[in-house]
Amino acid sequence: MQHRIVVLGAGYTGAVAAGRLARRLHREDVSLTLVNAEPDFVERVRLHQLAAGQELAPRPFAGMFAGTGVALRLARVTAVDTDRRTVALDPTDGGAAELPYDTLVYALGSGWDDGGVPGVAAHAHEVSSRPGALRLRDRLAALGAGRGVLVVGGGLTGLEAAAEIAEARPDLDVSLATRGPLGDRLSPKGRAHLRKVLAGLGVTVHEHTSVAEVAADRATTADGTVLPADVTVWTTGFAVHPIAAATGLARTDRGQIVVDRTMRSVSHPDVYAIGDAAMATGPGDLPLRMSCASGVPMAWQAADTLAARLTGGTVPEVPVRYFQQCVSLGRRNGLIQFVTADDRAVDRALTGRLAALYKELICKGAAWGVAHPTLGLPTRRRRATGAAARTTAPATA
Repeated sequence: MQHRIVVLGAGYTGAVAAGRLARRLHREDVSLTLVNAEPDFVERVRLHQLAAGQELAPRPFAGMFAGTGVALRLARVTAVDTDRRTVALDPTDGGAAELPYDTLVYALGSGWDDGGVPGVAAHAHEVSSRPGALRLRDRLAALGAGRGVLVVGGGLTGLEAAAEIAEARPDLDVSLATRGPLGDRLSPKGRAHLRKVLAGLGVTVHEHTSVAEVAADRATTADGTVLPADVTVWTTGFAVHPIAAATGLARTDRGQIVVDRTMRSVSHPDVYAIGDAAMATGPGDLPLRMSCASGVPMAWQAADTLAARLTGGTVPEVPVRYFQQCVSLGRRNGLIQFVTADDRAVDRALTGRLAALYKELICKGAAWGVAHPTLGLPTRRRRATGAAARTTAPATA
């Protein structure tokens, strides 16, 4: 009997994990199903480009996984029953509404977080999803010269969105509101370059500014200051997909599934969680940040761990560590902030056109890794052992 592996979510982490498992295990030993609501891969790290009016090349999963043994189910996940080991679906492909599993790889990721701030859900835009980026693109296209765009959030997403919009639409009045100092996680060189680029693009920066309310034509700060804005873009953070909250999986206060260093749930050994959906620790036992830089190595680890447990091999434990933070500042400028293994900025930083090219290579490499998921940890296709192939849950290592 085949061991049924179901992967939920086909973002960077889910797609990489599914492809890597397909290349690690023989098809006659396992059935491998990848569930996703959309038929195309979304390059989330490029959504600020989409919002600014650029077109992104389509990447259909049908071609990406052709001949790999991965069965693609186009469906929205509505529930996970960890007791019955089933996934409830709202299918778009006419398939069954319930999918059983022996091992589940949970990679539903995260989405927009309005932070509970009044008016954000009703009036602000987001760039954490393709529909959100397309809505923002249409809204920006409808703006006439001299109109104001306010980006709220001084993290990497906010910085990239503000720079991209300002470069693409120099006729707009673009501003950025950040709760702390601008580039507070960057080195002095990185902060200086960031300030120079944003100033050159005409972006007005409001530092130490916390937005307390958003309306259709303005944002109001915690101290009562009114920031006029025809469009507000909210980029203050991400919220974990809510499906896990209705399961018995051990979770953090933020809703992330708690996993061990092999990405297996600490409460349910037949469930692995990767990417933004999971709370894993890295160097110094610090939580990994929500990012592609964390998620892809987590996918490698989970896929190789699961394959090893099913085949009786040695379970790998390769620590996830950081090397740099990559920031695009429009199409012609960028910032590569080199960091320690636990993600603290060091003095070295790459800036300018070369940094923009570096970031572009990183983006292309991430997309290439989805289509070629053997990149990373050493991989070799192996047969599942008889017991492992028949079991309804992977053996405990």
